[in-house]
Amino acid sequence: MKLVIIRHGDPDYEKDSLTEVGFAEAEILSDRVSKMDVAAFYVSPLGRARDTARPTLKKMGRTAEVLDWLREFPAEMIRADGSGPDCIWDWLPAEWTSEEKYFDKDMWMHTEVFEKANVPALYKQVICGLDALLAKHGYERSGKLYRAVKPNEDTIVLFCHFGLECVLLSHLLNVSPMILWHGMCAAPTSVTTLVTEERREGVAYFRASAFGDTSHLYAAGREPSFAARFCETYSNKEQRHD
Repeated sequence: MKLVIIRHGDPDYEKDSLTEVGFAEAEILSDRVSKMDVAAFYVSPLGRARDTARPTLKKMGRTAEVLDWLREFPAEMIRADGSGPDCIWDWLPAEWTSEEKYFDKDMWMHTEVFEKANVPALYKQVICGLDALLAKHGYERSGKLYRAVKPNEDTIVLFCHFGLECVLLSHLLNVSPMILWHGMCAAPTSVTTLVTEERREGVAYFRASAFGDTSHLYAAGREPSFAARFCETYSNKEQRHD
């Protein structure tokens, strides 16, 4: 099975929609996705994700099932100094890297800051939703692997959000999402693709064949939006620092 995870287009967070650039990105994306043989579409309930999916669904004459757990990961933290609430994946590197637990696939959520933010429960909701969806499509979680109950080569497409995408990947790849949140960047309308590998009958593991792919934008002569990134050099005042 192929799992395609798409981040929404350049966002207008105030309106929970897309900017003018974002709508253009979504239209370009639709040319790419509409060429795929897609078994099922799923979308976050938030406007920016649904607006991104709309051109693709219209072009293909399809609909997408809205899944509440595909909304942006909702946890917000209060920092040790009492400031916040802040997004849990926009920490300064010197802050989160000083805590060894954040590198551990099992312990990362069990810090005082994340326990107070209800992160363990919120994370469980998302991964339970993901595993239920995969089971519906023939793959049942068993430990750190999946049982290929009904092996297939179907393509499943999810329209969602960067923070949530990293949560999904952390579960599929058995790593801490802190590493993904802070070490990877998925630009607006980027496409991440994972494919099952069933090297022994009945036992499958997901492998990422592409992360944050924006080749459709470059093919259309458009640079990816800067959203989700921070300044390349501190002296660059035109790019965001925090």
